[in-house]
Amino acid sequence: MSTHVPARPGWWQRNWKWCVPVLGALLLALFAAFVFGIVALIFGAIKSSGPYQHAITRAQSDPAVIAALGEPIRSGWFVQGNISVDGASGSADLAVPLDGSRADGTLYVVAEKHAGEWRYETLAVNVEGGERIVLLDEAPPAPVD
Repeated sequence: MSTHVPARPGWWQRNWKWCVPVLGALLLALFAAFVFGIVALIFGAIKSSGPYQHAITRAQSDPAVIAALGEPIRSGWFVQGNISVDGASGSADLAVPLDGSRADGTLYVVAEKHAGEWRYETLAVNVEGGERIVLLDEAPPAPVD
């Protein structure tokens, strides 16, 4: 007389109910980390650019901006716009959120790079509430002798 003992189920048959959701969550987490890394890389590149650094320095040291926003003035995380550089030429068009102790604002930067030098068409802070503070020098540059 032969008794038939049912075969013991394999590992996958015993564990698939928890393994599938864990693998799905792991793949989702890896995708989210990838997207976050790309976004951080892009924002890091913008924030290390010459036009961004110059504009933030000007805004943080301008007495009218300090009076309107209050100190300290910090740049926000989500910079909008674009910057492209191709050797000695390039362009930048940025909108940088600013946070001060009294008010918030937006720093606008429009610049062109020619022969390795950035020239600013727009460098201004719009304070919440409507005030606009222009940070560009209105006088043309002095001729070089």
